[in-house]
Formats: sequence, C-alpha cells, structure tokens
Amino acid sequence: MKRLLLITTMAFGLTMVSGAFVESQAQERVVVKHKKGWSHRKKDAVIGAGAGAVAGALISKHHAAGAVVGGVVGGAGGYVLGRHKDRKYPNNRRIYKTKRI
Repeated sequence: MKRLLLITTMAFGLTMVSGAFVESQAQERVVVKHKKGWSHRKKDAVIGAGAGAVAGALISKHHAAGAVVGGVVGGAGGYVLGRHKDRKYPNNRRIYKTKRI
C-alpha cells in the first residue's frame, strides 16, 4: 500500500512539474495584481500577541491569566505599531509582468 501511494505521488508530482516547462509562442504585457499577503497591522498584532502571551505566562504566578492579559496587551501594542508602519509606507505600486498566452 505504501509503495502504491509513493508511486502515485511521484507520478502526480512529475506531471505537475513537466506542465511548468511548457511554453507558448505569443506574449502580452498585462497588469497583474499581486497578492499582497498580510498587512503590517495584522502581522505585528499576531507577533505581539504571541510574544505577550509567552511573557505573561512566564512572569505571572497564574500562568493562564497572565498569558491572556499579556496576549491582549501585546496584540494591541503590535496593532498600533503596525498601523503606524502601514500609514508611513503605503504600498500603491503596480506590478507589470509579461503574460504568456
């Protein structure tokens, strides 16, 4: 059973890899909207909440309550810092790529 699963997985993987090397003749310049990912607000809030929860659990005698309070305070602080970054460095760039048809 493991061998069959391994062979099937390898066949599927090689099929997907070979499809990436197929090229077309015509090219056209198109404006492509790039998927942005997380904003600074979201990223910094998550990092702050995690760091605050760990610090709160280590510092407090009541570990669970300290982790909750530290997570809330760290998340709020990270959100404020990330909001400042988002406003200071706006990302309004267009990305041009060559699209193959």
